[in-house]
Amino acid sequence: MDDRETLTGGVNEVVRIGDKVRRPAGPWSPRVHELLRALRAAGFTGAPRFHEMTEDGFEILDFLPGEVASYPLTPAAASRSAVVSAARLLRAYHDATSSYARTAPRDGWQLPALEPREVICHGDFAPYNCVMEGNRVTGVFDFDHARPGPRSYDVAYAAYRWAPLTAPGSPDALGSTAEQAERLRLFCDSYGLDAAARAALPDAVATRLRTMVDQMRSQAAAGSAAFASHLAAGHHIQYLGDADYVLAQRPVFSI
Repeated sequence: MDDRETLTGGVNEVVRIGDKVRRPAGPWSPRVHELLRALRAAGFTGAPRFHEMTEDGFEILDFLPGEVASYPLTPAAASRSAVVSAARLLRAYHDATSSYARTAPRDGWQLPALEPREVICHGDFAPYNCVMEGNRVTGVFDFDHARPGPRSYDVAYAAYRWAPLTAPGSPDALGSTAEQAERLRLFCDSYGLDAAARAALPDAVATRLRTMVDQMRSQAAAGSAAFASHLAAGHHIQYLGDADYVLAQRPVFSI
């Protein structure tokens, strides 16, 4: 029986072989492997375990069972239970990395470390990088964009993706601005975000989206076919439009 399956949805070709996955490694992968070991040592089990590197440059990791959502969000990923469990998982992940972040190397990651170095940011905590059991988010994978940085860097992007804070009328939008604000409040409550961080969240989201577009453009200019295809598809137009939307709705989203 063939137990190999090519997993779709990301920019890398990932192959599941039984209860493990084989995915391309990069120069930054040793840092990610150190992070995954640190997570296990801290008792966090919502991320894959690193097993080994192959001679031809692939990493072998645990396969996280469950369903993975994308956009438009599935009913399960759009549920209140998903918003709550996603925020709680992100908080548990951040807390598990806080001690490691104080001593983790600043260099060697795919992206430069950010200040303050409160945690190891996942960098892309979104439905397409999480697994779900029913309506509950149980795990997160793809740590290629991980790096030391502030909690707010991850929270801003995760809130954008899980609310989601997308301008009504977009194919990826979910609900009215008021409904998005309610889901955003639920996410922040479940994470335990403090008042100062909540007030700064709209600006943090807008900055995060604009920075992401800058990264997309630089990666495409450097020869990345995946990021070039994202630009060709107009993804950057939505991100920049959503950044403007979030800022325009600052009074509603400053919760």
